[in-house]
Amino acid sequence: MSNSYPVNTGSSVIGLCFDDGVVIAADTLVSYGKMARFFDCSRLYKVNQTTIAGCGGDYADYQFLHNLIEQKQIDREANEQGVDLSPRALHSWLTRVQYNRRSKFEPLWTSWVVGGIDEGKPFLGFVDKLGTAYKDSIIATGFGTYMAVPVMRKFYDDKNGRITRDEAIGLMKKCIGLLFARDCSAHNMYEIAVVDANGAEILGPLRATHDWSNVKEHRTS
Repeated sequence: MSNSYPVNTGSSVIGLCFDDGVVIAADTLVSYGKMARFFDCSRLYKVNQTTIAGCGGDYADYQFLHNLIEQKQIDREANEQGVDLSPRALHSWLTRVQYNRRSKFEPLWTSWVVGGIDEGKPFLGFVDKLGTAYKDSIIATGFGTYMAVPVMRKFYDDKNGRITRDEAIGLMKKCIGLLFARDCSAHNMYEIAVVDANGAEILGPLRATHDWSNVKEHRTS
């Protein structure tokens, strides 16, 4: 039986569709409650050359699902003559697993951002611990919903949805820096997963920087 509440947790995961693919970013910190405990835990996963995923929430539950996904990909390769697990299929499967465990009152305390190339087009989906799922061009979990999504949405709308790979990666770096400055559970070391027609890769770990020079000093009288 899973824990009644998460113990060791990761913070926000953010994702964005660009012209030819998808980019997902997350820091590498796992906190014990509010204490920064483990600093080098990857929460991004390259499933295959067309599918990537990022996870927020309980890290043990992420590891459990990571192993299941890994075995599912192996089974696909072995039994279906090399057919990869597509992002749409993984998103649907995670929705069913999360909902099934929630219905048994044994929830997996994770929120997933799944991205990739499906039938030649970028795909980005979200699944939470209740099995609630949706697809969008911009997705974030945790504090990123409030801090990163408005920044990504404005950039996306200003570019009319036409964003290059380099612009998408640059925007992820900006949002990770923003979360590091605003979220007490965030960390300045992070990774970026990118998937396009040329395949998938994970960049990092990278170090976020933040310019504090424009922060005004506030004093109480």
